[in-house]
Amino acid sequence: MGEGVVPFPEGITVATVLAGGLAKARALHNQVADETATPLSDVRLLAPLAPASVRDFVAFEEHVEGVSASVDGASHVADEWYEHPTFYFTNPHTILGPGDTLHPPVTERLDFELEVAAVIGGGRANGSNLTEEEAASHIFGYTIMNDWSARDLQAREMKVRLGPAKGKDFGTALGPWIVTADEVDPFVGDDGFLALRAEVFVNGKLVGEDLLSNMGWSFPALVAYASRNSRVLPGDVLGSGTIGNGGCLAELWGRRTEAAPPPLTEGDIVTMSVECLGTLVGTVGTAVEAPPLRRAAPRPRTRRRT
Repeated sequence: MGEGVVPFPEGITVATVLAGGLAKARALHNQVADETATPLSDVRLLAPLAPASVRDFVAFEEHVEGVSASVDGASHVADEWYEHPTFYFTNPHTILGPGDTLHPPVTERLDFELEVAAVIGGGRANGSNLTEEEAASHIFGYTIMNDWSARDLQAREMKVRLGPAKGKDFGTALGPWIVTADEVDPFVGDDGFLALRAEVFVNGKLVGEDLLSNMGWSFPALVAYASRNSRVLPGDVLGSGTIGNGGCLAELWGRRTEAAPPPLTEGDIVTMSVECLGTLVGTVGTAVEAPPLRRAAPRPRTRRRT
């Protein structure tokens, strides 16, 4: 409602609106069109939804090139990356909203990741084994996503060929709101890619910038792939993966062969702006040290009790 906000009528929740799809959202908008809005400056925005699940893809080739150099010492994109989109599931229970302070684990390599996420709503078909056209109808809208990452923890656990897990699941920020899919239609090209400009700043200094249209797959393609032999449901969040050209620090570390800019530390402010979607700000707070956990002990591998 311009620069103001109004509540959903009759106690309706975001989850209910998403399940109803864009048609439900338009009807609700018309229902509250004459309501007096509260100025945006007078409210504190929470995360725009409580996700049912969070899938995070890796859809930018340039990002893969840079990060692989920081891990392996040389840029490389596996042939398998080009065959199908790849994603992992992260934690829907540690979602942060705009302006929230992150309290990371103890880490020497804290990083941000600038992404855009598609939010699933009610579509024209069952959410399983969707075509790209059907998948597009399930995209309710888009929001900015910051996939906070502890790169040292992530590197250690992925040597076991599983994850990422604890290097990621401590915090994912979404916001500042969900922009409905029809509002970004003017930015969708003939090839189906969303040409929005994205930028990220650390303490006011520009670190990365890219166009979303540099993704290897469109958002409908990501949703279609996620639905293969599975289901996507209203409230699911699907991240694009980190943009290229400085969408995270690890990419720059790989390209420059040094940790420059340095890893994030307490007090750093990360500001992400995406054309049409708004600005998402997050501050790094104090790290939280978890209770110690013993190492695994070699076992005798006996097969029977004696």
